[in-house]
Amino acid sequence: MDILGDPQNSAPVVHVAGTNGKTSTTRMIESLLRATGLRTGMYTSPHLHAVNERICLDGEPVSDERLVAIYHEVEPFIRMIDAAQGELTWFQAITALAFATFADAPVDVMVIETGLGGTWDSTNVVEPSVAVITPIGLDHQEYLGETLADIAAEKAGIITAPVPVVTSVQSEPALVVVAEAAEAQGAPLYLAGRDFDLIGRDIAVGGQVLDIAGLGGSHHPDVFLPLHGRHQAENAAVAVASVEAMLGGRSLDSDVVREGFATVNSPGRLELLRTAPTVLADAAHNPAGVAALVSALGESFGFERLVGVIAVLADKDVESMLMALGPVLDHVVVTVNSSPRCLPAEDVADLAREVWDDSAVEVAEDMPAAIEAAIAEADADLAVATGVLITGSVVTVADARQLLGKD
Repeated sequence: MDILGDPQNSAPVVHVAGTNGKTSTTRMIESLLRATGLRTGMYTSPHLHAVNERICLDGEPVSDERLVAIYHEVEPFIRMIDAAQGELTWFQAITALAFATFADAPVDVMVIETGLGGTWDSTNVVEPSVAVITPIGLDHQEYLGETLADIAAEKAGIITAPVPVVTSVQSEPALVVVAEAAEAQGAPLYLAGRDFDLIGRDIAVGGQVLDIAGLGGSHHPDVFLPLHGRHQAENAAVAVASVEAMLGGRSLDSDVVREGFATVNSPGRLELLRTAPTVLADAAHNPAGVAALVSALGESFGFERLVGVIAVLADKDVESMLMALGPVLDHVVVTVNSSPRCLPAEDVADLAREVWDDSAVEVAEDMPAAIEAAIAEADADLAVATGVLITGSVVTVADARQLLGKD
């Protein structure tokens, strides 16, 4: 980044790491900061359909024209580094492009989501003003370690300075590691349930109404969030605390909180793709993510019967994911998505038959066939309120969104 003039230091940074809820929390933080009147740059990953989604200015993906123009400015420097030190990875290059875009705009504040882990992540060149840790769980063990403590140590690698650290509720092994990392840096730790909290929530049409206690005694009642599930409500509380920490502990005006959350979205997170029958898509791809999905389904949707379309990547804990889905799915259609890393459908079917009766497990050769089969199953008895849930991977959701015209 030195050769580019350190664009990552061109504005204050909120740096977000964690296993689940990273992207949703990042989006909420960005939306709140924008509602305060600041110009924002937001970097998230992965994208669903186009790389532009990763790099947003004022909440909107950067245009093709702007992205190409910035790339042409950055490309000579990338080639210099490639020649001198070996080729940059794709993620390193796109991260550099994001920082260059934000510096060029310029923005008032950046909200940066890590790609994988924290310590060695390409985004960890920033000097954060706030470090945010979302729920830590088991995922990417081949890269981050086999235990929650190991994974937490990687995530806590973004705690690199004596700046506020805001964390979601964590398991004890993860929290111990995060707290130790904060203490080592002399960083104040703000913990969900202790320093800020979700103190109430009511299910509403199209989302939920929240009551949030922020930092320093701030209180934000009657906040509508157009996302489903307790996990998203808890993400919202983390977002409020993160922004208040970013503002030096100053309480947000509750009207700003309401404005910021009113239009927040998180594509592929319990997203409605069509009606008649209702088709939902969720990018849950690990057991903790599936557990949050199952909880949200139960409280937000009144299906009498639910058909699942499932395609997962081979490196995931597929057995545990299917077990978690067992109580809510009555029929499953297993298939493959467009990733070369996808687990073969027959392998998923073998595991699924340990959870559901053979008659409830169907195999489809590809995503179009799977969605068609699931909709046919849902429409088989119109007297029963049946929905379709597409899940298992970000790629699975991206494929479904494209097929159903949501791209």
